[in-house]
Amino acid sequence: MPIMLDSINGLNNESNRLKRPADPKFIRLVELMREGQLAGAIQIRLERPKDGGESSVLIFGPSKDQQLAARGTELKNLLGIRPDLRELKVNYGGYSEKDDEIDMMTRSMLQIMLEFAAVVQVPESDVAQGKAGSGLVDTQAGALNGPPLRVLVTDTPPQDAYVAAQYDKRWFWIANTDIQSKYTFGIIMLLFSIADTGVKGSAPVVIIPANQ
Repeated sequence: MPIMLDSINGLNNESNRLKRPADPKFIRLVELMREGQLAGAIQIRLERPKDGGESSVLIFGPSKDQQLAARGTELKNLLGIRPDLRELKVNYGGYSEKDDEIDMMTRSMLQIMLEFAAVVQVPESDVAQGKAGSGLVDTQAGALNGPPLRVLVTDTPPQDAYVAAQYDKRWFWIANTDIQSKYTFGIIMLLFSIADTGVKGSAPVVIIPANQ
C-alpha cells in the first residue's frame, strides 16, 4: 500500500515527488490492514461477472477475538464505510463518498519510479550546478517507518553493495546491510516482471491501397 497506492477513500499516501506528507489516517489504515491480513480477518476475492471483466471484493471475516473485531471497526471508520458490511467492492478512482465501497487511486510504474527517484542521494555539486534536485537521505524513521528505498552515491566503487550502477563517473548503490531497501528493490523488480509479462496490445496495422 505505501508503494503502490496514491490514495484510498480520500486518504492520501505520502508523496516524495509532490512533497506531500501522508495523512495520519492512511498510516493507521496500513497498520490495520496488515494486522487484519496476517490474522486472516481480511481477504481479497476476485469476481468475474457474466458480462465480462473482473472486479475485486474486500472481505471482512467474522472474528471471536474482541480486540481484532475492534480493529476491524476502526478500519471501517477510517474508510468511512458502514460497520455492518462484510463484503465491499473495490473500485479504481477518487473518493465517491459512498459508505459501501472502497475507491483507490493506484500508481503507475512511472509514478512509482518517480517517487523513488525523489529520495535518491544526489551529489551536492550536481545540485549546485542545477543538474538535479536535492534528494532525501534522512535515515530517521519517517511517516511510514523511514524511506522504503535508500540509494546512496559515491565517487568510487562501493565495497559492500547489494546492487550498484555507475552513472556519470559516480556509483549509485544500495547497501547490503539495508534490509528495507533490499526488500523494496525486490518488489520493484517483481512489478517490472509483471508489467513485462502482462497483456500486450496488438500492433497497429497500416494498410496501403494499391491501384491495379
